[in-house]
Amino acid sequence: MGYWVMVISLLDNGWGSQVMLRTSLVLLALAVAMPAGAREIVAYKGEAAPGAIVIKTKERRLYLVQGDGTAIRYQVAVGKASKQWLGEVLVEGKHIEPAWSPPDEIKRDNPKLPDVIPGGSPRNPMGARALTLSGGGQYAIHGTNRPDSIGTFASYGCFRMFNDDIVDLFERVSVGTPVLVLR
Repeated sequence: MGYWVMVISLLDNGWGSQVMLRTSLVLLALAVAMPAGAREIVAYKGEAAPGAIVIKTKERRLYLVQGDGTAIRYQVAVGKASKQWLGEVLVEGKHIEPAWSPPDEIKRDNPKLPDVIPGGSPRNPMGARALTLSGGGQYAIHGTNRPDSIGTFASYGCFRMFNDDIVDLFERVSVGTPVLVLR
């Protein structure tokens, strides 16, 4: 039985406001538990070629440009105000459950971090997949072990995604895909 049919039949049976209140609370709990801003197909009118990745740091969104005037939009975490960068790079590598070695700057700020955190470890901030970017090996588009950070200004310059979203993006792009990072 569909949700609304069930509510209407319960209302007809005299359950009225109790059922409606409980149903509203359940729906609210589900909405809070689900990731906000999950990937979606949206209209896209940018200059990037189909197949390109466009990251708009101000929006905290990543767009995978499609060939039909649309893009798949993903919510991401971007660099903190002092850690953001802009420019055009390429996807340089694709990695499944990568190990993580903290860059020097992160290690300086967090000296107790180990030199390497193995892939698949719950302490590994790279998550399920990583797309490393050209330009020095410091930045990547990757999953996360901190899903609560998605949609915020949280990183040292990388772009964090929900693990389900990075797995989806990982399957759609290849090494050499252009990545344009905009304000």
